[in-house]
Amino acid sequence: MTGGDAPFLITRPPASAPRTALVFASPHSGDRYPADMAPAPGLSSQSLRSAEDALVARLIEDGPAHGAPLIEGRIGRAYLDLNRDPHDLDPALVDGAPIPAGPKAAAGYGVAPRLAGDGAPLYDRRLTLAEVQARIAEVHAPYHRALGELMRETRAEHGRAVLIDWHSMPARAADVEVVLGDRHGSACATRLTRRLRALFEGLGWRVALNHPYAGGWSTQQWGRPDDGVEAIQIEINRRLYLDETTLSPGAGWGRTRRALGRVVAGLCAESWAG
Repeated sequence: MTGGDAPFLITRPPASAPRTALVFASPHSGDRYPADMAPAPGLSSQSLRSAEDALVARLIEDGPAHGAPLIEGRIGRAYLDLNRDPHDLDPALVDGAPIPAGPKAAAGYGVAPRLAGDGAPLYDRRLTLAEVQARIAEVHAPYHRALGELMRETRAEHGRAVLIDWHSMPARAADVEVVLGDRHGSACATRLTRRLRALFEGLGWRVALNHPYAGGWSTQQWGRPDDGVEAIQIEINRRLYLDETTLSPGAGWGRTRRALGRVVAGLCAESWAG
């Protein structure tokens, strides 16, 4: 995929922006579904797109202005999940996948999902190992190469790099506004988790830590403080900003957009972020 079909988009800070050690990512914002997916006949667009983190990249688009480059996925999560281990294949979907599968793949949500976010089957057929490997090579691998380059560039400049991996969660997932996932304290410095919690609670939002989301593959890969790279996953409750039926801005869109703008500005302004 090249040009307009590239599987990701990077927005870098302008020359006038302050420099920070932060890198923003939104791997599940994508809403493009390549023709070779061939989902099950009759699968509704609503089901197909139900796992997307719709509009999350727009919520945090101020990041580059404050010094944090932003990488966002452009391919829909139902086609390929950028926040999964590329080896996490579901043998119930992928002919030739190794057995046993990891817990996410066994549940239908591996790197090539078998189920939509709402639980509907995505296919009426099995996928070949070759076609899934092609998706990984064309979508997953380029995204993570680019993310890796951003992290290494940032670490070279600042001596450390901090991945802020932005996501959204269905309203039914948790009775809080935000879930912070730092892999139970192993993926980043405690002060980052505490500061983010304080920024969100300063909005009057309720915050949970590591439950039900402790961080996905990107958090695992880049959450290595001893190596100068840290990561934390942020899940925003969709009821704050999204109409979950139409995946369009909901009644709280403007308010949530402004609130997250304050969080982004506060986080990037911290002295330790540089």
